[in-house]
Amino acid sequence: SAPGGKAMQLASAGWRVTAVDSSSKRMERMQGNCLRTGAQLETVVANVLQWEPETPVDAILLDAPCSATGIFRRHPDVLHIVGPRQIAGQSTIQTAMLERVSDWMKPGGRLVYTTCSLEPEEGEQQIAGFLAKHPDFAVSPIDATALPDGVSVNADGYLRILPGMLPEKGGLDGFFIALLEKSHSM
Repeated sequence: SAPGGKAMQLASAGWRVTAVDSSSKRMERMQGNCLRTGAQLETVVANVLQWEPETPVDAILLDAPCSATGIFRRHPDVLHIVGPRQIAGQSTIQTAMLERVSDWMKPGGRLVYTTCSLEPEEGEQQIAGFLAKHPDFAVSPIDATALPDGVSVNADGYLRILPGMLPEKGGLDGFFIALLEKSHSM
């Protein structure tokens, strides 16, 4: 969760947010950011693979750790640091996190999965693998009307943001975003 930009945006939109991060140093930074901005949210220093909420939840934003290849526009060195072994390692962690947090969802709950990676193993393939094992979840297509011109949802309902998009605005970092919904009936 830390440094907290997404969590603070959710809190400012009226969501009751519990932000979980395994790094106490990063969480201290997030808590400082919350104090500075007035964001009201709960922070928890814990490993998501070991922690769980007290009761099932309506929504989860899993901003999963990843290879960060999507930030190469601002940090081109990432493309020389990250290789297949790092991508495979992060993909394994993402799979475990998706499995863990999916158990926390209420029926009808929504799970947003996101990475700042351009790698299919950390995006499209990750979600395809999850859905193959979890028939109680389905893709809920992202609302294209909420996106700026030049950014669109793909045929599978996912959002794949590429660094070449919106060059007139300075470009974007690369991201993958999928919105999943848990069935009411399973």
